[in-house]
Amino acid sequence: MKRELGISIYPDHSEPQEDRKYIKKAANLGYTRIFMSMLEVTEGKEKVSETFGGIIHYAKELGFETVLDIAPSIFDDLGISYDDLSFFAELGADGIRLDEGFDGNKEAMLSYNPEGLAIELNMSNNVAYLDNILSYQANEPFIYGCHNFYPQEGSALPYEFFIECSKRFKSQGIKTAAFVTSQTAEYGPWDVNDGLPTLEMHRHLPIDLQTRHLFATGLIDTVIIGNAYASDDELEKIANVDRYKLSLGIELETNISEVERKIVADSKHFRRGDITSQTVRSTMVRVQYAEVSNPSHDNNQEFQVGDVVVGNDTFGKYKNELQIVLKAHSDSRKNLVGKIPQEELIMLDFLNPWTKFQFVTK
Repeated sequence: MKRELGISIYPDHSEPQEDRKYIKKAANLGYTRIFMSMLEVTEGKEKVSETFGGIIHYAKELGFETVLDIAPSIFDDLGISYDDLSFFAELGADGIRLDEGFDGNKEAMLSYNPEGLAIELNMSNNVAYLDNILSYQANEPFIYGCHNFYPQEGSALPYEFFIECSKRFKSQGIKTAAFVTSQTAEYGPWDVNDGLPTLEMHRHLPIDLQTRHLFATGLIDTVIIGNAYASDDELEKIANVDRYKLSLGIELETNISEVERKIVADSKHFRRGDITSQTVRSTMVRVQYAEVSNPSHDNNQEFQVGDVVVGNDTFGKYKNELQIVLKAHSDSRKNLVGKIPQEELIMLDFLNPWTKFQFVTK
């Protein structure tokens, strides 16, 4: 399934012109999904149509798919019914996210709505909710999954629980989404704003690392910035993430050779299939640069986890092989060329046999 990037818009807390500027910036960078909260709606149907309809139709013109986050109370507030979703279609929405669930049969019936709206389910519960819905013969192409976000420090999902929840949806071929948090955005749907990530471990990480981490799990198809508005720099950093290949941040040493710079920058690294526990080995670069000299330097210390090394001229046939250190060791035949930052070490877990990877210079 193709991977997407998204942003969040909160029309009840923002100015329409600022929303449009943000949407336009994101569209120009290749974002295609909007999460829009209607949980705070308190005004009547006409005002809601004016507030939400204009911005949704504007986004649609720029190629966005918009999913509205709704709660059961909104149906009473607006005088509408789950049996008639035409109001949301008239707003221009492409789907509705059910903040609370029903009995399974209800969700299955909703997935056959004549307006063709996607029905997005809450993924952040490790129960057989999805299985129950699918057992009622739901219209699967119109069933999406999306995790929650968590504005309170310490309240977001732990990683292992996130993985278990996500596998339930991904194993059924359901389109999945999760949230990352901007470090500069000032608001979300509530009056507490300690960031809006799905994963607690992401709350204070750079936004591009959060994004790369979610995609690396192989369980998330759409990464959405939870809070608004992300900075221009953050929007661009996410847009530049390779959505399909594992990317590792690296801080280069100052005195590396030209051949080492070229080796690190190679876009076709992959881990050998016959793996070792001591290092991740990328061996094709040693073939490509077999005839290029690489004198020894920075080779007398004990290499630590996350160090990136390249074989020097004393390493025989292994000269110019690139390795990522997984266990501390010493070997004077290897030059230290860079370090994967401490916060990036979470990415090493995804370097499986034959994994393709590349480096992003920090």
